[in-house]
Amino acid sequence: MSPNSKKRAYQDGCAVAHALDIIGDRWAMPIMRELMLGPKRFTDLRAGLPGISANMLSQRLEELEAASIVVRGRLPPPAASQIYELTDWGRESEIVFQVLGRWACRSPTMEPGKPMSPVSVILSMRTMIDRDRIGDLDAAIGLRFGEEEFRVTLKGGDCLIDRGQAAGADAILSGDQNALVAVLYGGARYEDVHGALTIEGDRALAERFARLFPLPPKAPSMVSAG
Repeated sequence: MSPNSKKRAYQDGCAVAHALDIIGDRWAMPIMRELMLGPKRFTDLRAGLPGISANMLSQRLEELEAASIVVRGRLPPPAASQIYELTDWGRESEIVFQVLGRWACRSPTMEPGKPMSPVSVILSMRTMIDRDRIGDLDAAIGLRFGEEEFRVTLKGGDCLIDRGQAAGADAILSGDQNALVAVLYGGARYEDVHGALTIEGDRALAERFARLFPLPPKAPSMVSAG
């Protein structure tokens, strides 16, 4: 189905309106988010999006395929499972997620503390990293969230965060990704989430790492209290 054939299409020549025609439906962008770091099986997508039904996920994947944002593939034998991944053009949308994420973080009505998937946490870090705070850091940090592993490389004032082995990093953070979110963005200390998140290796590095992701200031609320 062509995006412009939808009953709810804007029928507007603006490119932003066209973008909303193809990814503005509920769950479309969260699905794209979950695929941003690589292909996933249908069951993996549902695990990262616990609020979506199987029927809705199937429908949105079909629509994203029709829009040339998502493509199907298969894992090599012996797994041979069907997978979904973003096209090259689909992956270009990460900048859209970053700009929208930074803008939405300033919302005075955004409620903190809601759960985030591992991929969502990694993308948020890629969005919120303040490279001016990296300074002379030259280190690697491993992240383990369940079966998923990621690696952060800090060097030359830059930061690369992607899938990779946590083993061998200077500091390794393991456990619940939402506990890390509480430390990075919620003002919690590692001591406050002890048991949900463990630190191996250089603790001073882990402490410094937690201060690299400042949130932008909130926009003023125009709603009067009471």
